[in-house]
Amino acid sequence: MSMGDIVWLFFIFSAVQPMLRQQMLEAMRIRKISRLERERKSRVILLVHRQETMRFLGFPIARYIDINDSEDVLRAIQMTDADVPLDLVLHTPGGLVLAALQIAKAVREHKGKVTVFVPHYAMSGGTLIALAADEIVMCEHSVLGPIDPQLGESPAASLIKVIAEKPMAKIDDRTLIMADIGRKAIVQVKEAATELLTRRLPAGKADALADKLTSGTWTHDYPIWASVGKSLGLPVSTEMPADVFQLLKLYPQPVRMQGGGVEYLPVERRLPEGTKVDGSGWNSAR
Repeated sequence: MSMGDIVWLFFIFSAVQPMLRQQMLEAMRIRKISRLERERKSRVILLVHRQETMRFLGFPIARYIDINDSEDVLRAIQMTDADVPLDLVLHTPGGLVLAALQIAKAVREHKGKVTVFVPHYAMSGGTLIALAADEIVMCEHSVLGPIDPQLGESPAASLIKVIAEKPMAKIDDRTLIMADIGRKAIVQVKEAATELLTRRLPAGKADALADKLTSGTWTHDYPIWASVGKSLGLPVSTEMPADVFQLLKLYPQPVRMQGGGVEYLPVERRLPEGTKVDGSGWNSAR
């Protein structure tokens, strides 16, 4: 075999290797989803978006909830008997209100128990979907977020505040239009959230919580921890199955041109039974 043949084989292997790796990853996902469905006797649906910016031909790319996602989730629910429980794994920064509401409405109207798992975060539209569930399973440090509408880079609530505090003669037409749209958006999202929350809460409490989440009480990236969610009246549990963590690992962040800032050895570090840790390291408690 000549040097030229070796070079060609190297290039062929380099081109095929990513495809083979992706096929193996997809096969592992299917096996893990099937195992989780058998154990929980449910339909498992994942909505996973990687928010971190990647680079493709020099352009930043980010994923979010869109119409394609709502179409896929609705199809999965339609393929599921009404009495079969639904398990949704959410990992998303949010997205289009329309798409999130389509998913949330389908979730709320499902007859069987609906559980939403949030291993890391489900912000904005992800939170809107979670509000429709019978149970929201979070980790101690995973988060939900406010669902106040955003118009471009401006919160709807802030645009309304500008109209209220600034003399009308000094407000441009575009700001007036955006504030009008923002007022309508808040009303619409609040009404939708109230309807979703009444699956678990009395009407008065559902309305009050929907108002808190949509009216701009917090910034849009405010973290609603599991403990905060419980205090707000959400059906939050912190019993996160290990299989959900393992499943999410099979949806890794695509390789970026620049490496990430976190690095560690991917092995378990558990204390042996009967030991404790002090400044000098591990010591036997016996």
